[in-house]
Amino acid sequence: MPELSIRYETFPDPQVLSAADQALLTAATAALPHSYSPYSNFKVAAAARLEDGTVVAAANTENAAYPMCICAEPNAMAAAAALRPGQPVVAMAITVRAPGRILSAPASPCGSCRQILSEHESRFGHKMRLILRAETGPVYVFDSASDLLPFGFSGELL
Repeated sequence: MPELSIRYETFPDPQVLSAADQALLTAATAALPHSYSPYSNFKVAAAARLEDGTVVAAANTENAAYPMCICAEPNAMAAAAALRPGQPVVAMAITVRAPGRILSAPASPCGSCRQILSEHESRFGHKMRLILRAETGPVYVFDSASDLLPFGFSGELL
């Protein structure tokens, strides 16, 4: 029977990350207060580092019509594409904050965001390092966004 495994690294805290990854996580954390999440109060922020070193951060934006909500990850991707067209995102840090409790385990991107991140990798032929962290606890680092979407849908199928 085939078996699927996903490799990722776990770090006890951000201080053991490289300076570049720490800076990216700091940029994501700084974007958390910009979350517009009056319905869920679940704040998500993402910071994207482009190939040229530019860092772009964004937060989630909710809407009373829930399907119109925009997650932090595509917000950051759209901002990066507008600011630096044609530049691939080489790394993204994602962090979360929940109401009334301190999260100690990272939250993973939703399925829609996983598809967007995976397609970005395909489009540019470049892996995107993902750095996930909650308010406290470990940091998860994936070498590729596509690792979170095994058997993902691809434009090659169209």
